[in-house]
Amino acid sequence: MTEMHKKPWKIPAVLLIIIIVGGGYILQVTQEPELPAGFASSNGRLEAVEVDITTKIGGRLKNITVKEGDKVEANQVLASIDTKELSAQVRRAEAEVRSAQQQRFYALAVIAQRKSELMLARKDLTRSKGLYENDSISLEQLQRVETLVQTANATLAASRAQLSNADAAIEAAIANTEFLKAQLDESVLRSPISGRVLYRLVEPGEVLPNGGKVLTVLNPLDVYMTIFLPIQQATKVSVGTDARVIIDSLENLVIPANVSFVAPRAQFTPKEVETRTEREKLTFRIKVKLDTELLRTHAELGKTGIPGVAILRLDSNIDWPEHLQQAN
Repeated sequence: MTEMHKKPWKIPAVLLIIIIVGGGYILQVTQEPELPAGFASSNGRLEAVEVDITTKIGGRLKNITVKEGDKVEANQVLASIDTKELSAQVRRAEAEVRSAQQQRFYALAVIAQRKSELMLARKDLTRSKGLYENDSISLEQLQRVETLVQTANATLAASRAQLSNADAAIEAAIANTEFLKAQLDESVLRSPISGRVLYRLVEPGEVLPNGGKVLTVLNPLDVYMTIFLPIQQATKVSVGTDARVIIDSLENLVIPANVSFVAPRAQFTPKEVETRTEREKLTFRIKVKLDTELLRTHAELGKTGIPGVAILRLDSNIDWPEHLQQAN
């Protein structure tokens, strides 16, 4: 009976030893190498610059040429607003320009006429003065001629003012035409960057206000990770600080990066921030931008929300550990 009671206890003991040894081996293999002094790390998620394609003028959306997930090039036409009403306004404005130009031609003709009248009045005045000196006409007749000269001068001045008004009207009409044509150009929505359509927010036929969002385009070559570091480490970080990024889905890929932004003041650590160490009350927000050339060859990195870790070199005199030397 004694032997029968002892045997069952031997098997669990052996299994326990195997579990302890095996677990220690797995932990040793899977555990990431510890960072030496002079480095800092923090968890984060990949983010990319997103550009909203919005309407500058309100109107009915005529068409959209892309859908979510499509690649787009810079200056590519993505959508357009119906412009029937705006086109009619442009034609009316152009007609107003022509009308203002005709008013100017008329004002020039009137000025020429007033100048001729003034020249004639001045000649009559010169002749009347001679006749008055010879007592051939009365003073009253001379004064009438002088009045005609003054009237001719005033009429000429008024005609010149009309010409100035015509010039101003032409400038205003041209400016209005250019404004409407600019709006006509703005009715065609183009992508300011090369990227990928992230969201398609509306459909053709919808009426949009000024500034209405139509699409969101993601820039796959402007990817970064936002991290938070405690004050003791953040004070050693500046824009341009060398960094590395490793994402969970591509653990064998070490991505070169550098710090592109350091918050000018500390803030309370956001609750959603994932950290490996005990939470710090005050931290600095830091952006780590991934290497653009590497992003060109790894399209899978141009996505948002992928978790990973950013490692920063706080002391430029220290070499990177071997496993973080360069991208594989």
